[in-house]
Amino acid sequence: MIQINNLSKSFSGIPLFQSISFSVGKNEIIGLVGRNGSGKSTLFKIILGVESYDSGDINTPKTYKLGYLDQHIHFTKKTLIEECCQVLGEDEQYDHYKAEKILFGLGFTESDLTLSPSKFSGGFQLRINLTKTLLQDPDMLLLDEPTNYLDLLSLRWLRRFLKSFRGEAILITHDRAFLDTVTTHTMGIHRGLLTKVKGDTNKYYTQLLVDEEVHEKTRVNQEKKIKDLQKFADKFGAKASKATQAKSKLRQIEKMEVLTQIKQEHKLGFRFNYRATPAKTFLSVDDIAFSYTGLKADNLFEKLSFHIGPKDRLAVIGKNGKGKTTLLNALAGAVSPTSGLVTFNPNATLGYYQQTNRKNLVQTNTVAEEIAQANPHLSISESRGICGAMMFSGTAGDKKISVLSGGEQSRVLLGKILAHPSNLLFLDEPSNHLDMDSITILTDEVSKFKGGLVIVTHNEEMLRKLANKLIIFHKGGAEFFHGTYDEFLESIGWEEEASLKKPKTKSGNKDSAESKATSSGAESHRAIEIKKECKQVERKIERLEEYIENKNRSVDKILNDITATKELEKLYKNITELQSQVDNSYAKMEGLLKELDSMQAKC
Repeated sequence: MIQINNLSKSFSGIPLFQSISFSVGKNEIIGLVGRNGSGKSTLFKIILGVESYDSGDINTPKTYKLGYLDQHIHFTKKTLIEECCQVLGEDEQYDHYKAEKILFGLGFTESDLTLSPSKFSGGFQLRINLTKTLLQDPDMLLLDEPTNYLDLLSLRWLRRFLKSFRGEAILITHDRAFLDTVTTHTMGIHRGLLTKVKGDTNKYYTQLLVDEEVHEKTRVNQEKKIKDLQKFADKFGAKASKATQAKSKLRQIEKMEVLTQIKQEHKLGFRFNYRATPAKTFLSVDDIAFSYTGLKADNLFEKLSFHIGPKDRLAVIGKNGKGKTTLLNALAGAVSPTSGLVTFNPNATLGYYQQTNRKNLVQTNTVAEEIAQANPHLSISESRGICGAMMFSGTAGDKKISVLSGGEQSRVLLGKILAHPSNLLFLDEPSNHLDMDSITILTDEVSKFKGGLVIVTHNEEMLRKLANKLIIFHKGGAEFFHGTYDEFLESIGWEEEASLKKPKTKSGNKDSAESKATSSGAESHRAIEIKKECKQVERKIERLEEYIENKNRSVDKILNDITATKELEKLYKNITELQSQVDNSYAKMEGLLKELDSMQAKC
């Protein structure tokens, strides 16, 4: 466990955070939240001892082992499995099953195990680092943006891993739904101060709101009191009979710690510019297929047909590298389908947001210039208005693109879409690089958009709030599903989650437990019972998590209603009780799986 007292950090004399204190108790999983630049990653580096701090104390037990997700890529072994297993103890380095279990959960396949780590994309290389971190069996995990570059299936696997993790952890991620399903506490850095609460992000932000309201009421009362004291001193200071009292009033003022008015923080504040049209269908897709080689055997997808009209919300989901962005490009006309037809209504106007478009931003342009170039008919005031909506007010609009962070450049791309009226949006991973507040605002504005939407995202909160149609990349292809994400999970679900047993190892490994179990011709009666129990527990967990999600939606609806305090308390109590049932269910499943592993090892 860790204890931090009165920790302060500044850069070039500008305070990042001041006199923050907190402790991490046994088995606490903490979500660390805050706006970009608030100091979250810096706090991690200070805890790890790689960043200095101005003052304060950090107390960690001598034998306490920290595991940190390193964003730096450096590999030393020839194969993926060797690279991962090197972090195990000497007596475990050839126990590949531990590494395989995590690698398969994070989206790697058996054929990947013998490939060089350098052959993988940047996103998968970060997954290798995550695997090595989880394999080290630390007492405490420090995970900085572990959800970046993970697809939906890997995110769901990591969520299950963290729920069964028997240790402490602090997570930084802007994926609010992910945080709320795995954490026991939420901690935030806000205006240079730190607040920690037991519960999810809803409870934290509610507490933050209450604290700021109390601060403002106290400040107003203090301001009135100071004014009254000063008025008395000014009125009677010259009178001998009242001079002593007047001085006393002035001393009272001097002793006060004067509260300052809370400055309103800049937030995204925009609406997508809808181009009105009588069109009932913006996009028609008929029996399209695509392969880079032109060969049918290499098709990434085939026989896809659907239509997009007003208020249609189509989400494209599935593992990374299977063709989601390629499909979006085929719909937009950036690549041509191998077969089939994509037809745009002449009245359809497309707004296309792509992360890869960041490289097309002109580095020498200012933010205002870059946004203005998106529409030559835009006036200077309109361009500046969009800058302000994207949190580039005043002189911030004169910043060069070259000095902007990834999140700031993402906001510029959004601003360029606002510069053009549109009635059809294509959004490819729009939540990447945005902080939690910005993701929430973006989701709300997309839901209000009167036109059609096609979105690629791994953010389950966005999926649940937006999607009413899906294209799922799975089972070696892609299929259209008319329904919500939860309806897909309930009726079809991910093939990879159909069974929790470990993947088959190579047939040549005759000594493996799996091969021995298979060669025996039949599983024991107890093994079958365990698998049935696991299925039942898994279904129970899914139901409980759906209940929690519904309760959280209820909280969102009444969060700012000051008359609903009792109802909020009741909802939070229900959520806590449901979460406890989820935790107990995961503990039960872990015990069952350990028993099953033990049985298979003896076969």
